[in-house]
Amino acid sequence: MISSVHGEVLSVGLDHAVVEVGGVGFAVQATPSTLATLRRGEQIRLHTSLVVREDSLTLFGFADADARELFVLLQTVSGIGPRLALAALAVLDPDKLRSALADGDINVLTQVPGIGKKGAERLSLELRDKVVAVPGTADAVPVAGGAVRGEVVEALVGLGFAAKQAEQAVDRVLGEAGDEKATTSQVLRSALTTLGRKR
Repeated sequence: MISSVHGEVLSVGLDHAVVEVGGVGFAVQATPSTLATLRRGEQIRLHTSLVVREDSLTLFGFADADARELFVLLQTVSGIGPRLALAALAVLDPDKLRSALADGDINVLTQVPGIGKKGAERLSLELRDKVVAVPGTADAVPVAGGAVRGEVVEALVGLGFAAKQAEQAVDRVLGEAGDEKATTSQVLRSALTTLGRKR
């Protein structure tokens, strides 16, 4: 199993990055928040999980080992494949996902596209004893609006969107958020959703 890759980022797409390791370019599927931290030409290390299927070998990458462990754990539940597990980590950060599983918070779990009420109940039932909820989540730490705007615009440009297009999407998301403090990952997810509708 390939448990990590370390090398130069050759390109960053909407759902994957290509990392050159020893002269070989590995396509690594990842969440928007992980991809947002990558820059072309930079040296990076990603924790990875290799999913082997009859007709494919797919590498999934994560910023830390905790997210990778959750990705693998989610797939132990019947009906949850790698795509759905990655979607869960794209919508919910690891701490929030652990808390939702441990507490049986069906409303939070059904925020993941493809997971309905029954699927959420099954996830919580099967995994609540295997995860440890972390008090307080990353989403509880607000970041100043100006700093968030700059970081998200830069991330979207890095993903291939035009600067003006990225700025308009971020401004719209921040405007809808009002006075509420939003984290960088929350704004990035919402902006990608907004831009996805326009394509």
